[in-house]
Amino acid sequence: MPLFDLPLDQLERYAPEVREPADFDAFWTSTLGSAGAAPLVVDVRPERTGLRLVDTWDVTFAGFAGDPIRAWFTRPAGVRTPLPAVVEFLGYGRGRGQPHERLTWAAAGYAHLLMDTRGQGDQYGTGGDTADPHGGAGGQWPATRGILSPADYYYRRLITDGVRAVHAVRELPGVDPARVVATGNSQGGGIAIAVAGLVPDLAALLTTAPFLCHVQRAIELTDAAPYGEIVNYLAVHRDAEDAVRRTLSYVDGVAFARRAVAPAHFGVGLRDTVCPPSTAFAAYNQYGAANGRAARPHCTMHAYPFNHHDGGDAVHVGRQLRWLNTLLETTP
Repeated sequence: MPLFDLPLDQLERYAPEVREPADFDAFWTSTLGSAGAAPLVVDVRPERTGLRLVDTWDVTFAGFAGDPIRAWFTRPAGVRTPLPAVVEFLGYGRGRGQPHERLTWAAAGYAHLLMDTRGQGDQYGTGGDTADPHGGAGGQWPATRGILSPADYYYRRLITDGVRAVHAVRELPGVDPARVVATGNSQGGGIAIAVAGLVPDLAALLTTAPFLCHVQRAIELTDAAPYGEIVNYLAVHRDAEDAVRRTLSYVDGVAFARRAVAPAHFGVGLRDTVCPPSTAFAAYNQYGAANGRAARPHCTMHAYPFNHHDGGDAVHVGRQLRWLNTLLETTP
């Protein structure tokens, strides 16, 4: 795919006004307040993996509406001191899979919580273990489930799960609660940005090729899934556009990014037709803006001119590791 979005010099200045509902903050305060009424960590049990250098636990915590959310919690074996924790959110269609599949963060010396994604896990890898028992008017795919109402929208639930995952990891053994990081790629990157905007004491954000940023532009610029699922829904439900756009305004990553205060590390491929680069730059260029220019947190962006939705792949992960080690003053 050739370059199709704005040229890099324009992307570096791209900070569009993104529609934000007047009750955005009240909506999320109410949502998280309701979720907080449920006990947090429901179950923690050791998992036998056959791996000798890490220990893993099968964790269940209470997410949106108290729903049980599954996760893998992994730490370097034999380390007794409290460690910084990386909470990872998964890409669209993925579930938590098997505990030996994602070992980078534990191998780097971090505690690692991999949150399962409710109602997904049937498109890639080895599946998921978390149901989404809620309905709502809209399409069948997660991106369109409940999309006619902000209260019913799927991503209201998934973002709430993400915030609860950060709170849950702080209660797990061997975690330094002051050093918790949110990370993710694609859908996971969008959830991580939302978490950064909703958790004021997060230690850092790592996000690559983030979904759900500047959504109004994204659905006009690409018909690749998951945005394409919203486009296809509107192609059939022609009178639903106003309601859909209103719902999407409550989960837009730009609004969350503006409220974030944690140091942030972004990555994007300039040939990405799944999550167009201008949508990621819209969040990056306004990151921390609600707190005033003087208070803007340390924030860096790596753009890869010849990469697509992989966002720099293993090269970028190496940069994330070095950046986070320096930020948290850890020794790999």
